[in-house]
Amino acid sequence: MFLGYNRLMNAQVNPKIIFFGTPRFAQIVLENLINSQYKPSMVVTAPDAKTGRGQTLSPTPVKQTALNNNIEVTARPVLAEPPARTGLVPDLAILVAYGKLIPKVIIEIPKFGFINVHPSLLPKHRGPSPIQTAILDGEKTTGVTLMKLDKELDHGPILAQKEVPIESSDTHLSLIEKLGLIGSNLLLEVLPDYLSGKIKPKDQDHKKATLTKKITKEDGHIDLLNPPSPKVLDRMIRAYYPWPTVWGEIETGKLRIKLLPEKMVQVEGKKPISYEDFQKGYGNKFPFTLINN
Repeated sequence: MFLGYNRLMNAQVNPKIIFFGTPRFAQIVLENLINSQYKPSMVVTAPDAKTGRGQTLSPTPVKQTALNNNIEVTARPVLAEPPARTGLVPDLAILVAYGKLIPKVIIEIPKFGFINVHPSLLPKHRGPSPIQTAILDGEKTTGVTLMKLDKELDHGPILAQKEVPIESSDTHLSLIEKLGLIGSNLLLEVLPDYLSGKIKPKDQDHKKATLTKKITKEDGHIDLLNPPSPKVLDRMIRAYYPWPTVWGEIETGKLRIKLLPEKMVQVEGKKPISYEDFQKGYGNKFPFTLINN
């Protein structure tokens, strides 16, 4: 009896944690965990991928942080194998923007289940692009939700939430940084009470759920000679920065440009310049104002 009790108390105070995550948003949470008593013992992330114009094979941001901190890292679904075979029986799993659904049989392995850190106020904006969608919809606030993972997408009961204002200058990139820090701090606040059983998860109101879609490069494409309204264009520029950006072509295939935040423009193969300087160099191709001054 006392042996079982001691194991439970140790799991609450010093749990064995596996972290699942891939992009920068997840990296921020992982960095905060590493600097706490909840440093993960293993990280699961996506495989290395080709990036940049040179298509260089690069590790994910989460993998970079794991390696820099001497944490075992793998791209294999390690929990898919029977725990007795791998010797891997974590007390808790934390999932942040991992990019894949976790099967129910795996969710049930950790003693305390999976906690998901999601950058929206669930049940609103479930799915892969909650930050971009909030900006595109012109919303004034967004937030972070901590939830217990279940087999459905962003469907599990809520542990905690925190609302965050969206400033008029916020981009996808800036909100990743804000929400990542706020979400990781909220996670560290909640973990002690969650592990000790003081928090009772609250079911989402599934009738109010909305679903976001996966962003593609084509979502950022516009017709430069017939652009969206200034309000829509501003939201697109902020939502699609730094990827895929808002982009279009002049004289199809001859000149591709990107519209960037803070009224900057980038001609393919060149450095970003102000829209004012762009008009001076390419004004004959733009007899109208594309970006409001």
